[in-house]
Amino acid sequence: MQTTWIISANAGRARFFSESDPSEPLEEIQDMVNDAARMRDSDLETDRLGPTSAGSSSHNIGGTQGVGHAHNGQVGAPNKQYQPAQTPEQHETEKFARDIAKYLLEAHRDGRYQQLVISASPHFLGELRALLDAQIKPLIKLEVNKDYTHSSAQELREQLRAQLHKQS
Repeated sequence: MQTTWIISANAGRARFFSESDPSEPLEEIQDMVNDAARMRDSDLETDRLGPTSAGSSSHNIGGTQGVGHAHNGQVGAPNKQYQPAQTPEQHETEKFARDIAKYLLEAHRDGRYQQLVISASPHFLGELRALLDAQIKPLIKLEVNKDYTHSSAQELREQLRAQLHKQS
């Protein structure tokens, strides 16, 4: 009989359940927690621009051109409009999604499951979907963009069965 893994996830937590027999209760096999999701941005950021950064200072920026913002822009120094490509929270969410995708790939290679059901908060589902290996994507029999991480195993199963019936 095929084993189906059911994942219930959000940016802070991912619970993994195994189902070999639909008449038996779900077995929780893993509970991953993203500790960084519970931290404040200030605890995650280590590269903050200080009061003497090039954006507000005309010193220590190199070159022989004049001082000020025009010079800063020409030599590539950060200025007050600088925005990182990702916030620290987005970076930690992506790292967590990568960890889940890696775990799923390794477990599949070990033959631990043959089908996959993913239930995740909408934003995190998109993040996770983008990082799943090409070997894993065909195994997905259902995706639900809802966060059931706080539901019991029985509640999760009932919600997913209802979603599956809606699709058929």
